[in-house]
Amino acid sequence: MFKHLFTLIWNKKKRNLLMLAEMLISFLVIFALFTLVVFYYTNYRKPLGFEYENVWVVSFSNPPNTNNMDSVKLMYDGLKQSLKSLPETREISFCSGNIPFYNNQWETSARYNGKNVNHVNIYTVDDNYKNLMKLQLLEGRWFERGDEIFKDRPVIINESLKKEFFGNESPIGKYLGDILGGNRTKIIGVVGSVKARGDYTMPGLGMYQQIDTGSYRWLDRMMVKVSPRADAAFEGHLYKTLASVLKNSNIEIEHLVDKRRTINYFTLVPMIVSLIVAIFLIINVALGLFGVLWYNINKRKGEIGIRRAIGASGKSVSVQLVSESMILATLSLIIGTFFAMQFPLLNVFDLPTSVYITAIVLSIIFIYLLVFICSLYPGKQAASIYPAVALHEE
Repeated sequence: MFKHLFTLIWNKKKRNLLMLAEMLISFLVIFALFTLVVFYYTNYRKPLGFEYENVWVVSFSNPPNTNNMDSVKLMYDGLKQSLKSLPETREISFCSGNIPFYNNQWETSARYNGKNVNHVNIYTVDDNYKNLMKLQLLEGRWFERGDEIFKDRPVIINESLKKEFFGNESPIGKYLGDILGGNRTKIIGVVGSVKARGDYTMPGLGMYQQIDTGSYRWLDRMMVKVSPRADAAFEGHLYKTLASVLKNSNIEIEHLVDKRRTINYFTLVPMIVSLIVAIFLIINVALGLFGVLWYNINKRKGEIGIRRAIGASGKSVSVQLVSESMILATLSLIIGTFFAMQFPLLNVFDLPTSVYITAIVLSIIFIYLLVFICSLYPGKQAASIYPAVALHEE
């Protein structure tokens, strides 16, 4: 039977070529869409790696123009004590501007054992940062007072950077080069990776360094963990307390919950646009397949009438037309899968291989379902053709 179907398809190769190309293009577009969807969904299922609820971010202008950084540090320590005395305050941490859900990135390069890695996001944080963000400490320890005085500056890396350099080997006590102006850095801990750019992105390579006295020259961010009962009235009280200490500073208070919602929205925009375009394409492809199959039935009424006249049942005629469509879909999917497999083989866009494989499988299933549904009604119409009517028209 399949040999006969292939013969019929080959005899009408010019007519089927357009349908074959239409299915192939549809598969490639659907593959691109499913790759994006699977990538986002895979990332969404991974934990954020930190807590963002009830965390407020305070932005303020640079510290007073003074060469005495010890005085500035004392001022910030006094501010921290003032804020801790407020009833709704739970934790306070000074940090650099590349806070999760913000579009700020401070990147550096790292080297270990001859291997270089770029695009390592480096965070400058104080001793309270881990407790405030609820980071998961996997190995070693967090920063302590006095760590900043060591010659080889201690750093803490995240799990992604550990796997990049060390695999399953423990990195504690080892040194990285080409970081922070060429100084050697000693790894003292490993924390879980965080999705700093939203729920739908991959955890990046990250490293944490401790705030020192010199950092107060440019430090302009502070995070405040508040109780769930904190409201607008407390926010106003917090602002006044900050303004009384940071005189002549531009102070802005933002909530990480709002920043998360905003960055997720902008991340989903490309997928939503692609989804709308794909829906219109699917509708056009479905209408095109339906129209081509309908046209083929009208052109083949004589053939169908002869088959019915010699004893073929309506069901067998319907199965033949549906099978021809599915074989055409299979040919187009073989070609499309060949091109799609080049993405994981060549590591295009640096996505996990599992994302591409899953997208290919889903695209194949989708195209088969689309072709099957579009061929059902024309096949049913072909089955209802009476031999006498078909032969009379011929």
